[in-house]
Amino acid sequence: MIEAAMIWNEPNNKSHWDPEIDPEWVLFGDMVNLAADAIAAANPAVTRVLGGISPIDPGFMIRMKNYGVLDRVNAVAVHGFPLDWNLWQIQEWPQKLEDIRKVTSLPIWVSEVGVSTFGAEEVQLWGLQRTAELLKGNAARIQWYSLYDLPLEWGATTRHREAEGSSYYRHFYMGLLREDGTPKPALEEFAKHTPEMGLVQWFHYHDPRLDDAVAWMKRLGVTHMRTGLSWADSFRPNALDWFDRQMEALQDFDVTVTFCFTPEHRGIAPHHTSAPQVPEEFAAFCAQMIERYAPRATFKGLLAAETSALLV
Repeated sequence: MIEAAMIWNEPNNKSHWDPEIDPEWVLFGDMVNLAADAIAAANPAVTRVLGGISPIDPGFMIRMKNYGVLDRVNAVAVHGFPLDWNLWQIQEWPQKLEDIRKVTSLPIWVSEVGVSTFGAEEVQLWGLQRTAELLKGNAARIQWYSLYDLPLEWGATTRHREAEGSSYYRHFYMGLLREDGTPKPALEEFAKHTPEMGLVQWFHYHDPRLDDAVAWMKRLGVTHMRTGLSWADSFRPNALDWFDRQMEALQDFDVTVTFCFTPEHRGIAPHHTSAPQVPEEFAAFCAQMIERYAPRATFKGLLAAETSALLV
């Protein structure tokens, strides 16, 4: 079941939002406000989360507060990869969270944290152990990225691809499972930290790993996970059939669904990082997905069942 709707992904990262089109994130703030209001109207019981920021920048959060965004969401999120991409050390995690707490009283979710095996699988094992020590009990949600390695032939969703050098190729080695589905050393360690730690797994359109991923998550004791429903994918043929299959497969988990990625023909520029030409269209997509996969009736039914149980 969808417990939370995350609005966009890493908006202050140029691989996910075009700074040339929107250098002050004014268009982004307007879009998030519209989307948050639309999600709240569709089902106010769904937690609204500002998309995880990377880098962890209090200045960006202050900007969002000034735009009224933080008045419309129930939580904010951060992403951190100090052993792969960030210019800070892993032991700085508590301070990074404190930097955000200084500018907002909203709950902070670590909605993506991970370590690649690009250099060595042992690095991921140590990084997971140390991350758990630093974050458990210190964030409202912790979601490890990710379950599977990304197949090399699929390509990573980033603007500059091979021009990023080794930074690009680290994207393909973030999984607890190798591309062929075999476990890495960190998998067993991860199971020691569930259900407090959840997982992030992005599923590609008609992803063949979906059913195996569900089986693995249940085996590992995962109860909450994060994935995405792509606005861009919604324009593919029979897109709703795939969305239905994905969300049905994940129904036993508390799901944070991330809404992001601009369709090329709906952006100011023809790219998934572009601000939309009509932000109300993105908001309408978010509302449609909530109405389809987290309808008010479902939550009312659960509340009634819980109330009845208390009265017995």
